[in-house]
Amino acid sequence: MMLRVDEDSLKNGVLTLVVTLVEVIQEALENQALRRLEGGGLTEEEQDRLGNALLELDEAMEQIKKDHGITGSVAELRRGLDEVVDDVVDKLINPQRWAREQGDSIR
Repeated sequence: MMLRVDEDSLKNGVLTLVVTLVEVIQEALENQALRRLEGGGLTEEEQDRLGNALLELDEAMEQIKKDHGITGSVAELRRGLDEVVDDVVDKLINPQRWAREQGDSIR
């Protein structure tokens, strides 16, 4: 049996995954930056540099998505990841309900 791989589809899939992961990391960086801003741990110069760096990253990511036509697929993957994270958090917060649901599905 021969495996056939569409090279363009593979490239777009990998690029979509990489861009999505960079966006997740970017979101974490933005949250951390906001905490540091609110905590007063940054000088005015550091605030400016951080803000400019995050803005440049955002613009670059948007340009990459536009150039490669992956805006929709990145959004779709992000939604999927958000659903997975929501499920995991729900299972951590409500372990009894999760265990009960697992028991109901086994019967």
